[in-house]
Amino acid sequence: MRFKLNDSSVKELNDRLENEYEAHYFYRCAANWCAEANYKKASEFFSKEAESELEHAKGIQDYLVDFGVLPELRSITKTNYDFSDLSEIIQLSYDMELQLMYDYNDSSKLLFSDDITTFDFLTTYRVEQREAINEYNDLLDALELIDKSDKFQLLYFEQTYM
Repeated sequence: MRFKLNDSSVKELNDRLENEYEAHYFYRCAANWCAEANYKKASEFFSKEAESELEHAKGIQDYLVDFGVLPELRSITKTNYDFSDLSEIIQLSYDMELQLMYDYNDSSKLLFSDDITTFDFLTTYRVEQREAINEYNDLLDALELIDKSDKFQLLYFEQTYM
């Protein structure tokens, strides 16, 4: 008889998989908005973020499949965003990454006593979330140094920090 992940592990991993695809779509939309607004470096930055989220999703899917579980590829409800400026995108990115960190922490707490193998697997994701929070924290701190309503200063920020 083969080992199977328990139902709570499968649920948590499928929930995190959905989060990773949502983050991918968010960053893809951010990259598109930045490209259209002629923020070339920001567009490249957010394109890389979108690809990173796909890598995270693939890692979760591979883990599930390795244990004989077909991942749930759920519909993503929000696939378009109406951004107003670059600073808003950075703030929304921080908020999303922070929520992802909380979600990974909650999943890990739940699985620690039940499924230490999956808890260990999620360690990489928790570390990556902490690093993402630190990165966006730095960007938010740098934004505090400029007048966000001044397009030249925003362009300078983009060229310097992204």
